Amino acid sequence: MEQFDLLIDRHGTNAYKWDHAGGKDVIAMWVADMDFRTAPCVIEALRRRVEHGVFGYVSVPESYYDSVINWFGLKHHWHIEREWIQYTSGVVPAISAVIKALVRPEEKVLVMTPVYNCFFSSIRNNGCVTSESPLVYVDGTYKIDYDDLERRASDPATKVLLMCNPHNPAGRVWSATELEQVGQICRKHHVIIISDEIHCELVMPGNQFTPMASVSPEMQDGVITCNSPSKSFNTAGLQIANIITNNARWREAIDHAINVNEVCDVNPFGVEAVQAAYSAEGEQWLGELNQYLWGNYETLTHFFAKNLAHLPVTRLEGTYLVWVDISALGVSSDEITRRLLESARVAVNAGTMYGAAGEGFIRLNIAMPRARMIEALQRMVPVLSL
Repeated sequence: MEQFDLLIDRHGTNAYKWDHAGGKDVIAMWVADMDFRTAPCVIEALRRRVEHGVFGYVSVPESYYDSVINWFGLKHHWHIEREWIQYTSGVVPAISAVIKALVRPEEKVLVMTPVYNCFFSSIRNNGCVTSESPLVYVDGTYKIDYDDLERRASDPATKVLLMCNPHNPAGRVWSATELEQVGQICRKHHVIIISDEIHCELVMPGNQFTPMASVSPEMQDGVITCNSPSKSFNTAGLQIANIITNNARWREAIDHAINVNEVCDVNPFGVEAVQAAYSAEGEQWLGELNQYLWGNYETLTHFFAKNLAHLPVTRLEGTYLVWVDISALGVSSDEITRRLLESARVAVNAGTMYGAAGEGFIRLNIAMPRARMIEALQRMVPVLSL
């Protein structure tokens, strides 16, 4: 675990998370990348590629597809065929391309809020309309409002459900039962599901990730999956992701959209990183990472219970993003975020970034060395105290 305790100074490396946080004295708990070095096997694969010294256009090899297929087959019991996989430059470009391919301007895309802020921009940028089905916040976690979800899915203008699995920022790892119930609603109303599964490897003890498309053959036929090892292996800057669907007609439309959006090319480092991450060595490192993240979460919850007991911390099942209920303060999320930055010199995300349902919450990124996280929490106490 010593590798995760290492304090790495990211200032001056063009790291958006740190170089745009508001000053060198600010502790960055906002942008969703980690302050850990990636897995040694990934670093070694990239080192070998750098030493070659030529970085021209890349042809994605069959070994790349084999790595994706073997990883999800062995680790998540999801059978994927080679032709189902389409690569692109990131999960957000993937989502945008799928929406462009399958939803016409003015038609609706359904989301369950609070939800990842880029969902809204992907929908808006394609000229489509967002339909928000608020999740139900109860007993420190979130549940799906199936009645509301079905009411919105039954709208003839609703063509797609954009799902977040595991869910950012609610921290839920949806169960197979929950996913199946969502799938039944969407099949009934002929709504296609896009499942963003970028956080699929970041799962806390006692929880199990289920790829949405793996729940049943019927589900596989109705789901388009977007995934990447970029979050779990901290390689988002390498710009690569996969779109996976067994529907040939959808793949053709998506391929056209990928090319229209000019996100059809990837870089050689991304190709090498995916293959290295989806390996036995990558899996071992990932297990150690999740243990460390769980230790950070336990440390944070104990800290809040002792020092900020009036602010409930949502149960974390997956991701490294902690959702904190600040409604007891009687101040807007945006204002609390501003005060934390100006007074505590800690950058966090306001809940309102994730839809109206996020008001009264803030999001904290705990993927950092524990000592740095504790320092940030200590700074926050005067601002968050009653």
